[in-house]
Amino acid sequence: MNLMTPFMPGGTVYGVLLNFRGDLQALAPQMNEPPYKAPPKAPILYIKPANTWSAQGASIVVPANVPQVEIGATMAMVMGQDACAIRAGDALEYVAGYVLMNDLSVPHTSFYRPPVKYKCLDGFLGVGPACVAAQGTGDPAHFTLAVHVNGVLRQSVDFANLVRNAAQLLADVSGFMTLRRGDVLMLGCDAGRPLARAGDRIEISAPRFETLCNTLVQEAA
Repeated sequence: MNLMTPFMPGGTVYGVLLNFRGDLQALAPQMNEPPYKAPPKAPILYIKPANTWSAQGASIVVPANVPQVEIGATMAMVMGQDACAIRAGDALEYVAGYVLMNDLSVPHTSFYRPPVKYKCLDGFLGVGPACVAAQGTGDPAHFTLAVHVNGVLRQSVDFANLVRNAAQLLADVSGFMTLRRGDVLMLGCDAGRPLARAGDRIEISAPRFETLCNTLVQEAA
């Protein structure tokens, strides 16, 4: 059941880093180095503002000085009501539905402080094509994604491998900030994110969801 087609966020879109075990393990050595000397204890959030949003089927412009972009295939929770200091056991009751997203970024090594200039370029968030009602999706831990670039499978993502599952992530975030109705919270991107370049067609698919497709195009001279 689709809540709206095509879907575009009605509030703020939040991304989260290091919420897959593989990603956390890959960066573990860096986490013990100065200045932090320990893994993060709370979700690491960043914002994908409205200038980044690209609808299903849209072409996404890659700046001339960016040879490759990193594909961030993920699923996101769309809030159906305000959530503040909620319990994990109740958290999914606040979710109206789920939407596929492609959280593109310029490849970089920062994980504690995601740089805006690498993650918030115009068009660098593929959205949609539809928000699927939570009642029709089942347990988010069973979500799986497939990422194809030019028709070739480049990544498979299993949300059973989350550090914080959807309910716990939502509860933890609502513990320090209110998520408003219409806000969108991504569940995170797994390790092994594929790279793509201008001319490539990216398709992100999941059972019970319409495929999200975007094509990268080179910035005009």
